[in-house]
Amino acid sequence: MTARPFAPIAGSGPTDRNGQIGRSSGTAEAAPWPAADSTAGRIDGLPPQPALRRIKVLHVITRFWAGAGGNTLLTATGMDPGRYEVWVAGAPGGDLWERARAAGVRTVEIPGFRAVIGPGDALVLWRLVRLLRRERFTIVHTHSAKAGFLGRLAARLCGTPVVVHTFHGLSFHDRMPPSRRRLYRRLERLAGRGTHAFIAVAPTLAREAVENRLAPPGSVQVIPSAVELDAIPTGFDRAARDSLGVAADRPLIGTVGRLDTQKAPLDFVAMAAAVHARHGEVAFVVVGDGPLADAARESAAHLGVEVRFLGWRSDAHRLVAGFDVFVISSWYEGLGRALTEALAAARPVVATAVNGVPDLVEPGVCGLLAEPGDPAGLARAVCWLLEHPEQAKAMAERGRARVRASFSPEQMCAAVDRCYRRQLGLL
Repeated sequence: MTARPFAPIAGSGPTDRNGQIGRSSGTAEAAPWPAADSTAGRIDGLPPQPALRRIKVLHVITRFWAGAGGNTLLTATGMDPGRYEVWVAGAPGGDLWERARAAGVRTVEIPGFRAVIGPGDALVLWRLVRLLRRERFTIVHTHSAKAGFLGRLAARLCGTPVVVHTFHGLSFHDRMPPSRRRLYRRLERLAGRGTHAFIAVAPTLAREAVENRLAPPGSVQVIPSAVELDAIPTGFDRAARDSLGVAADRPLIGTVGRLDTQKAPLDFVAMAAAVHARHGEVAFVVVGDGPLADAARESAAHLGVEVRFLGWRSDAHRLVAGFDVFVISSWYEGLGRALTEALAAARPVVATAVNGVPDLVEPGVCGLLAEPGDPAGLARAVCWLLEHPEQAKAMAERGRARVRASFSPEQMCAAVDRCYRRQLGLL
């Protein structure tokens, strides 16, 4: 399994060095529109000049927290405020709403917005339609499955000029009942008909979207999902380890994520028990909360392995720098925000080979992989890293270099800005 470097997948035909799209060889080419001269000084003493109309963008996301929420927050707050007026709409809850408002983003928390299909969806759709008709957005940018469907349907009903959708993951997977999987796939395909541009957070995720006919061939652009690199230590952090309450000379294996079916926390616990049987000195920690938290605790007690469950922590991105090995045991995962943060902190990683994860974790180069649903395979990989510290360190350093070269908020926002302007004819 060979990972590929992140690179945008062309979504609108060939481009030349000036960013012009769809040109055929052998034809006369018009000169590109001259770029604004930001270095030229403005003349003082001018009469009052009119304020130029900004591009109005609405991000629609089901749950404005965790991975997709963090991506959306960085996108919303990182766009040029002189060019864009940015809004976010989604389900109430989470700590990102206040951060968005503090950064000048307009926010709309919609009651009844839930991840699962239910009778309240019609009311959520009506509220979205009312918002779109009142504010007349130029761009609606949707994220995640439920928001992707309702947001794009509302945009179609309201005649929104540009509709963009980001695949942070797929709404269906092999562990889902076949009837539900078929329903979700059909809904995604239906929503895709009214979408003008698609973004995926990893190359394999883009390929899966095309293979499942969720997006037309050649229409998906890959934009790596940024993390706040400036807030993440660049290596092992003693303060983070001290806050976890584990001595620095004791190996610490940890994970960060919501404790739900997707993240498979019971597989992490089973892995911990297998590693503990071979390396009794190792400590284990889980950062996060969710519906499977109690089941994970009970499993740890049953298997006789001590695992510290810290619950949700706002400083999780910093705490990963105190781990000796970071593990994700997910059954499906678009890319994994916590995984990216762990690599940014030069932590050795073990991850399940699902969706876009192998694009980032190239085995033997910047981490190790295991099959999903295979705690024994995760344990073998963790033990290998513990028993080969020099190789583990080298892989961690290469992982840090990969993430810090391509996952900055500035790079992501510049790519999203180009996507928007391309759709509006501004490139």
